[in-house]
Amino acid sequence: MFGCLVAGRLVQTVAQQVAEDKFVFDLPDYESINHVVVFMLGTVPFPERMGGSVYFCYPNENGLAVWQLLGFVTNDKPSAIFKISGLKTGKGSQHPFGAMNIPQMPSVAQIGISVELLELLAQQTPVASAAVSSVNSFTEFTQKMLDNFYNFASSFTITQAQMVPNPSEAFIPANVVLK
Repeated sequence: MFGCLVAGRLVQTVAQQVAEDKFVFDLPDYESINHVVVFMLGTVPFPERMGGSVYFCYPNENGLAVWQLLGFVTNDKPSAIFKISGLKTGKGSQHPFGAMNIPQMPSVAQIGISVELLELLAQQTPVASAAVSSVNSFTEFTQKMLDNFYNFASSFTITQAQMVPNPSEAFIPANVVLK
C-alpha cells in the first residue's frame, strides 16, 4: 500500500504492519538522512474518507522512542516529501503508536503511517520544520532560469571604453536585465 524513499538508498515498498491500521518502515543509519519521500503504491487506495498520518520516530539519548508528526498522504495527495534532518533533536508529539511495542534500535529510526479519518488529519498540526519548500516547481524553475540567464549575460560584460560602435548591434544595460 505504501512506499518509502530515501535518496541514495533502495526504495522500500514492504512496510511492517504493526496493527490493522498502522504501518512502519525502518530507516537504518537515520543520522545521515535529510529528506524522506512517502508515497502510495497505487495498488490499494485508502478507504473512502480515510488518509494516512505520517510520523517520524527516532531513539532519544535514553533509547526511548520520540515520535513527531510530519504530515499526511491521501488518495488525492498520494505522495509527500518531508525534511527530517532538523527533527532529530526536537520534542515528541502525541501519536497513535504509543501502546505498541515496536522494537527500537540505537541507529534505526522509523517512518510510521497511521490510517485515520480525513477529518482527524485536517485537525493535526505537523512539526513545522518537516515541511519542504512550498514554492511551486514552476516558480522555482523560473527563478533559477533567470538567475542563470543574468549570470550568463554578465559574463560578456565590457566597459564603455571597450565598446566599439556597431550600428547593427543593440546593447542592453545590465541594470535593466537585473530589474
